[in-house]
Amino acid sequence: MGSLSPWHWAILLLVVVVLFGAKRLPDAARSLGKSLRIFKSEIRELQGDSKTEPSATPSPVQSERVEPPADPRSA
Repeated sequence: MGSLSPWHWAILLLVVVVLFGAKRLPDAARSLGKSLRIFKSEIRELQGDSKTEPSATPSPVQSERVEPPADPRSA
């Protein structure tokens, strides 16, 4: 049970082309690349957020009452 030979890879590639079609393969590769780029940027953002967050817990936010704007038609 060794690794796949070049003939195995060629047959596998041929099966993928037959299943998905030559037209859809570039679109699939493009969307996969975009997804990986988005995933990597989100991972970097999460790592950056965890480094910049202070270890202390934030104070609770006090609510403020907001008056609704006056109706100009009633005046």
